[in-house]
Amino acid sequence: QVQLVESGGGLVQPGGSLGLSCAASGFPFRAYGMSWSRQAPGKERELVASISSGSSTYYADSVKGRFTISRDNAKNTMYLQMNSLKPVDTAVYYCNVFVNGRPYWGQGTQVTVSS
Repeated sequence: QVQLVESGGGLVQPGGSLGLSCAASGFPFRAYGMSWSRQAPGKERELVASISSGSSTYYADSVKGRFTISRDNAKNTMYLQMNSLKPVDTAVYYCNVFVNGRPYWGQGTQVTVSS
Protein backbone atom coordinates (compact mmCIF):
# COMPACT_ATOMS: atom_id res chain seq x y z
CA GLN A 1 0.00 0.00 0.00
CA VAL A 2 1.04 3.60 -0.54
CA GLN A 3 2.86 5.06 2.44
CA LEU A 4 4.31 8.53 2.88
CA VAL A 5 6.32 9.41 5.97
CA GLU A 6 7.45 12.98 6.60
CA SER A 7 10.31 13.93 8.89
CA GLY A 8 12.48 16.90 9.71
CA GLY A 9 10.05 19.36 11.26
CA GLY A 10 10.79 21.34 14.38
CA LEU A 11 11.20 24.75 15.95
CA VAL A 12 13.34 27.33 14.19
CA GLN A 13 13.91 31.05 14.64
CA PRO A 14 12.81 33.55 11.99
CA GLY A 15 15.38 33.69 9.23
CA GLY A 16 16.50 30.16 9.92
CA SER A 17 16.47 27.05 7.77
CA LEU A 18 14.92 23.61 8.00
CA GLY A 19 14.86 20.59 5.74
CA LEU A 20 11.96 18.17 5.40
CA SER A 21 11.99 14.66 3.96
CA CYS A 22 9.19 12.45 2.66
CA ALA A 23 9.97 8.75 2.40
CA ALA A 24 7.63 6.99 -0.03
CA SER A 25 6.78 3.34 -0.58
CA GLY A 26 4.13 1.16 -2.19
CA PHE A 27 4.21 2.69 -5.68
CA PRO A 28 6.79 3.33 -8.44
CA PHE A 29 8.11 6.56 -6.97
CA ARG A 30 10.10 7.69 -10.01
CA ALA A 31 6.99 7.65 -12.21
CA TYR A 32 4.91 10.04 -10.10
CA GLY A 33 4.84 13.73 -9.38
CA MET A 34 4.89 14.66 -5.71
CA SER A 35 3.85 17.68 -3.70
CA TRP A 36 4.33 19.44 -0.39
CA SER A 37 1.35 21.18 1.18
CA ARG A 38 0.88 22.88 4.52
CA GLN A 39 -1.94 23.73 6.88
CA ALA A 40 -1.75 26.46 9.48
CA PRO A 41 -4.13 26.57 12.44
CA GLY A 42 -7.53 27.81 11.37
CA LYS A 43 -6.59 27.89 7.70
CA GLU A 44 -7.15 25.66 4.70
CA ARG A 45 -4.44 23.36 3.44
CA GLU A 46 -2.42 25.04 0.70
CA LEU A 47 -0.03 23.75 -1.94
CA VAL A 48 3.54 24.84 -1.25
CA ALA A 49 5.57 23.15 -3.98
CA SER A 50 5.42 20.25 -6.39
CA ILE A 51 7.87 18.26 -8.48
CA SER A 52 7.06 16.19 -11.53
CA SER A 53 8.44 12.78 -12.41
CA GLY A 54 10.84 14.64 -14.69
CA SER A 55 11.82 17.00 -11.85
CA SER A 56 10.04 20.07 -13.16
CA THR A 57 9.08 22.22 -10.20
CA TYR A 58 6.32 24.57 -9.11
CA TYR A 59 6.31 26.92 -6.12
CA ALA A 60 3.61 28.97 -4.49
CA ASP A 61 4.38 32.68 -4.71
CA SER A 62 4.65 32.86 -0.92
CA VAL A 63 7.68 30.54 -0.86
CA LYS A 64 9.31 31.20 -4.22
CA GLY A 65 13.00 31.98 -3.81
CA ARG A 66 13.09 30.62 -0.25
CA PHE A 67 12.03 26.96 -0.57
CA THR A 68 13.54 24.28 -2.80
CA ILE A 69 11.82 21.01 -3.63
CA SER A 70 13.83 18.04 -4.85
CA ARG A 71 13.69 14.28 -5.15
CA ASP A 72 16.04 11.31 -5.03
CA ASN A 73 14.51 8.48 -7.02
CA ALA A 74 17.18 6.04 -5.84
CA LYS A 75 16.03 6.62 -2.25
CA ASN A 76 12.29 6.99 -2.98
CA THR A 77 12.47 10.28 -1.09
CA MET A 78 11.31 13.82 -1.70
CA TYR A 79 12.76 16.83 0.07
CA LEU A 80 11.84 20.41 0.91
CA GLN A 81 14.65 22.76 1.88
CA MET A 82 13.23 25.84 3.59
CA ASN A 83 15.39 28.94 4.01
CA SER A 84 14.67 32.44 5.32
CA LEU A 85 11.78 31.07 7.31
CA LYS A 86 9.08 33.44 8.55
CA PRO A 87 6.50 33.07 11.33
CA VAL A 88 3.81 32.80 8.63
CA ASP A 89 5.47 29.56 7.49
CA THR A 90 4.37 27.92 10.74
CA ALA A 91 2.16 24.98 9.82
CA VAL A 92 1.91 21.23 9.58
CA TYR A 93 3.63 20.18 6.37
CA TYR A 94 2.35 17.20 4.38
CA CYS A 95 3.67 15.32 1.40
CA ASN A 96 1.15 14.14 -1.15
CA VAL A 97 0.88 11.93 -4.22
CA PHE A 98 -1.97 10.91 -6.51
CA VAL A 99 -1.83 7.22 -7.42
CA ASN A 100 -4.50 5.84 -9.77
CA GLY A 101 -6.52 9.00 -9.24
CA ARG A 102 -6.57 8.73 -5.46
CA PRO A 103 -4.77 11.18 -3.20
CA TYR A 104 -2.46 9.92 -0.50
CA TRP A 105 -1.09 12.02 2.36
CA GLY A 106 1.55 11.53 4.97
CA GLN A 107 0.88 12.09 8.66
CA GLY A 108 2.44 15.54 8.54
CA THR A 109 5.33 17.17 10.35
CA GLN A 110 5.06 20.34 12.43
CA VAL A 111 7.17 23.36 11.50
CA THR A 112 7.15 26.25 13.97
CA VAL A 113 8.94 29.50 13.21
CA SER A 114 9.22 31.59 16.34
CA SER A 115 11.73 33.54 18.38
